[in-house]
Amino acid sequence: MVKNLNADQLANGRLVSLDVMRGMIMILLCGESCRLYEAIRHIDPAQPMGGLINQFFHHPWHGLRFWDLVQPAFMFMAGAAMYISYSRKLAKGETWGHNLKHVLSRSLKLFICGVALHCFYAGKPVWELWNVLTQLSFTTIVAYLIIDKGYTWQLVFTIGLLILTEVLYRSILMPGFDQPFVEGKNFGAYADTLLMGKINSDGWVTINCIPTAAHTIWGVLAGKLLISNKTTGYKIKALVIAGFVALAIGFGLDWAGITPIIKRISTSSFAFASVGWVLLILAVVYWLVDVKRNIKYVWIFTVVGMNAIFIYLFFETVGAQWVNDKVAVFTGDMLHLFLNVPVSVAAVASAISALVLEWGLCYWLYKRNIFFKL
Repeated sequence: MVKNLNADQLANGRLVSLDVMRGMIMILLCGESCRLYEAIRHIDPAQPMGGLINQFFHHPWHGLRFWDLVQPAFMFMAGAAMYISYSRKLAKGETWGHNLKHVLSRSLKLFICGVALHCFYAGKPVWELWNVLTQLSFTTIVAYLIIDKGYTWQLVFTIGLLILTEVLYRSILMPGFDQPFVEGKNFGAYADTLLMGKINSDGWVTINCIPTAAHTIWGVLAGKLLISNKTTGYKIKALVIAGFVALAIGFGLDWAGITPIIKRISTSSFAFASVGWVLLILAVVYWLVDVKRNIKYVWIFTVVGMNAIFIYLFFETVGAQWVNDKVAVFTGDMLHLFLNVPVSVAAVASAISALVLEWGLCYWLYKRNIFFKL
């Protein structure tokens, strides 16, 4: 049974909290792909419902919403999982150099999948590097190259990445791209004209991979902490203190007018503020799951978290292009046709049904011990 599997994982020393948190992230992303949040927003765009559901959409520019934390959490968890996997391989006698081949191979596959997804979205071959998987392919390599360094060394390195980002945006001012924190007028947009010959209409930039590498490295540090011999109390205290310090730095930079919090170009203030929230969330999940052993319902998340890359690729392709509409025919559309349920409410029912179906696919794979890995 799934519950027994979770108990076995705890008994074997596996950090179930990481699977739970990764599963939470993927379920949230799946909800977006199923158009759940969009459907809810159309029911009542007025406050307070409209204001609450807006937290499930990226902030248009300067500011921070809940949804802006999902991608940093995704990168962070990838770093934590990478370190734990690496430590287990070292225990089995595998060397850093030998494992590097696996990391490079995985990063290449992530990069190819990320580029392919943009082709899928466009319905034609395109060269676009904004997908989270292409970003992760870069941050994974950077994080792994320094994975054996000490806490202080890695922390200083991430500060260096953020300083580099600040320098690039503030010092390289090209004609038409000379406003560091203005959408489409910054260095990140200019770099995209060199890399891809285009800029993103929503303000995303490829060089987000530089500051976002800090998220993955911070995840490595968290993974190292969580599997260390430190007491659980020390681990939780360290996560909480680090979280509040990061929040203070991020929001402090923003409130002082030094660097605005902008998710779409991943400013240094955003990197700090977002990881602050991620660290606090991880501390709570770790305490609830791995310390207090509240595992009765964690299988709801672990069945998704253990096939994260698969379900992401699935709902971004087959799900968005086919499953959503076909499920709607037999759910929301029928509710509207036969029971006269309002179209907006029927759309929510369709989205929830598609989400449950895709979760069910992960559950089916989980029960059969089928896990797809790159």
